[in-house]
Amino acid sequence: MRFAIVRFPGTWSDRDTEHVLANVLGQEAEIVWHRETSLAGFDAVVLPGGFSYGDYLRCGAIARFSPIMEEVVRAAEDGLPVIGICNGFQVLCESGLLPGALIRNRSLRFRCEWTHLLREGEGSPWTAGIGKGEVLRIPISHGEGNYQADRATLDELEAAGRVVFRYCDERGEVTPESNPNGSARNIAGIRNEAGNVVGMMPHPERAGEELTGGADGNRIWQSLVETAAGVAV
Repeated sequence: MRFAIVRFPGTWSDRDTEHVLANVLGQEAEIVWHRETSLAGFDAVVLPGGFSYGDYLRCGAIARFSPIMEEVVRAAEDGLPVIGICNGFQVLCESGLLPGALIRNRSLRFRCEWTHLLREGEGSPWTAGIGKGEVLRIPISHGEGNYQADRATLDELEAAGRVVFRYCDERGEVTPESNPNGSARNIAGIRNEAGNVVGMMPHPERAGEELTGGADGNRIWQSLVETAAGVAV
């Protein structure tokens, strides 16, 4: 597959994502500058983590108006797989591709640590190869990862199976203690109605090699690749 990795001013996990996709998983990956206006030839889009535009005004709020985002929104609405990681999740919410918002961590501190994620929800090409109830170990690195939405939106996400990852302990138990940032209902990742767009705060690109602490993040990339190849169901 050929992945477009969008780089905004202030993005910093684009190279990590490129390394894992290209050097670890053997996929084609290209960093695309935010001023580009075409995604022609790409099979998937990654909005990586970082501090786009220095997080001024509101995380993701300025990046939402970068030229490339008009094409990302159009492509996502046409069914192209799109994933937003950390700051990328914030950009997806600001762009209206996903509901809710990411606000300051409950602790008011930047949190950089390993977390456990419970795979839940209905189908998505990004999670097709991960069984419901499986637990992944993937790190977070954010100051504003506290996912919030009004009760009606949260209820709708739950009822439609659109919560794909939830913070849990290593046994898969969803507890207050396993929630690193105060996110409503321990939500760590959600999808759109169609399932092709996923936003998540944890960083799968930081869990791509055992050398760096674990490779569970690769399950997400491999899910998409296998789905495209007709392997995953």
